[in-house]
Amino acid sequence: MASAGRTLTIEDIRALEIGAAILGTGGGGNPHIGRLRTEQLLKAGKKLTLIPLSALADEDIVVSVGGIGAPVVGIEKIERGDECYRAMRAVERAVGKPVNALISGEIGGANSMEPMITAAQAELPVVDGDGMGRAFPELQMCTFFVYGLHPSPAAIADEKDNVVVFTGVQDMYWLERLSRATAVDMGATAGYATPPMRGEFVRRFAVPGTVTQAIDLGLAVFDARKRKENPVQAILRACHGVALFEGKIVDLDRRLARGFAVGRATLHGLGAYSGSELKIDLQNENLIAIRDGVAVATVPDLICMVDLETGEAITTEVLRYGLRVAVLGLPCHDLMRTPEALRVFGPRAFGYDLDFHPLSQGGA
Repeated sequence: MASAGRTLTIEDIRALEIGAAILGTGGGGNPHIGRLRTEQLLKAGKKLTLIPLSALADEDIVVSVGGIGAPVVGIEKIERGDECYRAMRAVERAVGKPVNALISGEIGGANSMEPMITAAQAELPVVDGDGMGRAFPELQMCTFFVYGLHPSPAAIADEKDNVVVFTGVQDMYWLERLSRATAVDMGATAGYATPPMRGEFVRRFAVPGTVTQAIDLGLAVFDARKRKENPVQAILRACHGVALFEGKIVDLDRRLARGFAVGRATLHGLGAYSGSELKIDLQNENLIAIRDGVAVATVPDLICMVDLETGEAITTEVLRYGLRVAVLGLPCHDLMRTPEALRVFGPRAFGYDLDFHPLSQGGA
């Protein structure tokens, strides 16, 4: 690897918690517990190095690690702490090659922290990028798989010392089905490791710079609070986003189905949005925002709910009646907008009879 990279500090990790929760679009799990675990590792003397995509050599072996399951379960079922590490080691044994670096499959939510924790445990660098630029509910909804990553060997591990390695998997959809079913049997949450990727592949198909983006978002929120400025406006400036709505949650239909938290949140407008209604469909993450009967934002663009006063992200597992929130639209990366990408995680992939209209082209 050509670059020594950036040594991450506890301040960086605290900012990452805030920014990753925002980029999680309501899902991916709350990164708070992962942040605490990462801090403890740093306080114990572990080191975390963040490297740019350009630092990867063509032959470097990169693996993505993270949690799989329903975020709402993660509140009560605390990880043992080494699930992703054991899954990564299982992939190494399956291919007979050591891993050179780790990357997040999704920067949004708790999976921003899992590569940090595993990297500190394994003394490996973390790549500044991910496979989504946000969070998504299914494994195949990732640029790595969209652009050709073979779906095996992959591995999943739980807190009870169970490790399952998937080999001979036919396609990315089968990997999702097998992993999801296994995760449900493991208690609806587990740690996973994807098949290994070559450095040159990751350089081309990772969404670049997303760890730095999340840290910068968190720092923008911290700075706005110190200056007693509006943190919502600070978020919009930091990520070139658009305001979609401000309102109060007046109804919530949320249930656990097939390992996902699914449902709909209904908001009544406040301030400039008084008299309007916004409905947000969710499947772990916020998928579609419909204002007064018209879709104003759809996947893969990001639909983020944050507290009106603090700028803290509101994740789907903590949604409740009466919360006052701002709903923000953030444009996704161009890698997420190609025809092959939209077939995997565009609106129609989730069953909606809608075409994707990018926010930057008037979707809001």
